Amino acid sequence: MCVHMGLSMVKAIKYVQQKANSPVDMRVGIHTGAVLAGILGQRQWQFDVYSKDVELANKMESSGKAGRVHISDKTLAFLNGEFEVEAAFGEKREELLRIAGLKTYFITKVVKAFASPCAKKINETQSEIAHPNPNGSTTDIVSDEDDNDATLDDEGLLAQNSVSNGHQKVIAVTADEEEQVKLENFKQRLKDELVTRDGHENLTKDTNIFLRFKNPQLEQLYAVYREPYSSLPLLAALLVQCIDVLYSYIVLPRSTLHFINIAAPLVPIAMLVVISLAESFSGMLPKFFVDVSKRFNDITFVRELAAIIIALTIGFSNVIDMFFFVTFVRTEHIVSESEFNVTASLDSDINLEVEGMVTAEHLLPASFVEQMREAVPPERVLYPSYLSNFGVLILIAIAVIAQLTHLTKILLLLSIAALHCYFNIFIMQDLYALEDDLEHQPIISTRYTASGLLLVAALALSTLARHMDHEDRVIFKWKTEVAEQKETANDMRQRNEALVYNVLPVHVAEHFMKNTKRSHDDLYSQSYAEVGVLFASMPNFSDFYSEETVNNQGLECLRFLNEVISDFDALLELPQFQDIIKIKTIGSTYMAASGINLQRTLRNDAPITERWSHLAILVEFAMELKHALQSINEQSFNHFVLKMGINHGPITAGVIGARKPHYDIWGNTVNVASRMESTGKAGAIQVTEETCNILQPFGYKFLQRGLVAVKGKGQLMTFYLQGKSQSSAEPVLSGAVELNGQDSSALESTSELETSDIKMPLLKMNAPEQSLEIDQDQSLKNDSAGQERVGEFQSLLE
Repeated sequence: MCVHMGLSMVKAIKYVQQKANSPVDMRVGIHTGAVLAGILGQRQWQFDVYSKDVELANKMESSGKAGRVHISDKTLAFLNGEFEVEAAFGEKREELLRIAGLKTYFITKVVKAFASPCAKKINETQSEIAHPNPNGSTTDIVSDEDDNDATLDDEGLLAQNSVSNGHQKVIAVTADEEEQVKLENFKQRLKDELVTRDGHENLTKDTNIFLRFKNPQLEQLYAVYREPYSSLPLLAALLVQCIDVLYSYIVLPRSTLHFINIAAPLVPIAMLVVISLAESFSGMLPKFFVDVSKRFNDITFVRELAAIIIALTIGFSNVIDMFFFVTFVRTEHIVSESEFNVTASLDSDINLEVEGMVTAEHLLPASFVEQMREAVPPERVLYPSYLSNFGVLILIAIAVIAQLTHLTKILLLLSIAALHCYFNIFIMQDLYALEDDLEHQPIISTRYTASGLLLVAALALSTLARHMDHEDRVIFKWKTEVAEQKETANDMRQRNEALVYNVLPVHVAEHFMKNTKRSHDDLYSQSYAEVGVLFASMPNFSDFYSEETVNNQGLECLRFLNEVISDFDALLELPQFQDIIKIKTIGSTYMAASGINLQRTLRNDAPITERWSHLAILVEFAMELKHALQSINEQSFNHFVLKMGINHGPITAGVIGARKPHYDIWGNTVNVASRMESTGKAGAIQVTEETCNILQPFGYKFLQRGLVAVKGKGQLMTFYLQGKSQSSAEPVLSGAVELNGQDSSALESTSELETSDIKMPLLKMNAPEQSLEIDQDQSLKNDSAGQERVGEFQSLLE
């Protein structure tokens, strides 16, 4: 597949050559072996592979030829004769391939064709459009030559010349219709899923028979959770008690004690209701009451206890009404001996019940009984079913209270209903007998009818309470799941944003993340006129890298490299280096740039020290890299050194790639900076003459190296950065840059770094006394820093 992809890439480049009339071309190199894959550093993450075989694959590309796929003999061994090859003799053009003992070949012909299913489908569509048969079948128009190398991807196949513009439009319309159908199908499946979702079934797996969540933490959360305005149903209890006062005044006998009995519960009920409701009306009540209400409702036990007190108060208030002010007060008046003969037509069972009834008269003092008799007007006639029917209102008020669970509600409903039924049947039987007489003796006694109504209402309301609790738990569970999914999605979004901000620079990431109107296929590019570019590499890391078993096949070496790059990345967190952007790492080479800041605005006539201040900061960053590596060397007992190159000028920056976007910079400035690093010397920072001239006003000292042959640029005058003088006004060329015969002879004017310079962490020099000079003024200013630098160079000389 790699070979097919390489052939497709070469074919795509040829297509670009034809359409753009451009000489751009491509080399492809393929090698087979082992790799270590991963991410290095803490910033600007990029997935990469590392190994000796990766280096060999790189050399396979560089030693190949334009428009050809160059493979090694190890790769050829895995191709199973699917390609015809010819000798490429790449080992003669690349020393590393010869050392590795590799033989190289060019792919000449595809023996076994390969095409992806998507490409095959598109080919069939094109064939059907171009050559439809009368019977509806299609004609294959792909030639054998196309079969052999038809390895382009879907976009390449769509762009082939065999398809006209009109045909491309038809294909595009077909694709749009397919996308629309897919969208409609998705909406329909989503609708069906929402309609058929059964919350009861979902809750059954999570709750027991009492509707308690099996997860104790979820049950505790549900007990604490309360809906907004969940205290409003308590108003029903207050309303019912007010109705009790009203109908007692209109229907029942009026007395001072009776009024006190039914009005007294209004005070505690009103207080508890107001305290519970104050939180829901925070904008209308003083803050003090709202805070008290919030603290009151936050305590689950207190909230539930208040609801239970309200329910019991309205329930027992009616029972006390029945006992004291109806049963006792009206018994002697209504069922007196003179009037009891009116009910003589009742059957003997009822008469026996009336004579054997135990009334409140026998339980209270005689003086109190006499006082109650005098308070009751004799002309009133009472229907006791009023009290029983009022009990139904009480049950309804209890059933709608949201602060209680369904078990507590059922217990309260059945208890109050049973107590009312007991009074109806055993305490108020004489009054119901009179009411039955007034109603012309119904088939079923009113006391049984009223009691049955209470029981049916209690059972129905108990079922309703359980159903409401069930639905509340379903909604709570859904809300919990939605909250968890929202939290997970938010966490994932934050992770994705953090990942994007760690893969791309901040200003580029904001372009993609905050620009909602941007199309998904929009490109990003930006040109900058004044940018500094830094390349820093460890030339002796390749000798340190080993894929032996003792190094866990090279993994421990990469761990060390990761620590080094991570320490380099940590420097970018310092405030003084905020304007420096890490571009990428290439093996052990660290690439950074300065001046890529869209918020940075300068006047056209700004002085050099203002325009290129970021370049001076980049130089300081390069020096800090040396100090960081020296600290790592002291801790790990290694002798790694950095070889660095800096250049300045215009560049073009942008994001390349569709599936794995990568931010990079291009231009002549970048190429020269890379050459400054590759042709430099270990432990030194090499710059061009133009960069040297810009850094002079900042007080940096330079040592002239001489002319260096740079690939594609010819001979360039380069300088080594020595350090920074104490006074930034000191002339660089006359004082800081020392040009004499001895120094010039000590520095080699060469285009390639000698092998000993690459493999050993040493500075090659002809005389020890002509080593890199240490700025005495700077050492006097900061003695500790000077001693550290002396120790650094002494370790390098050793």
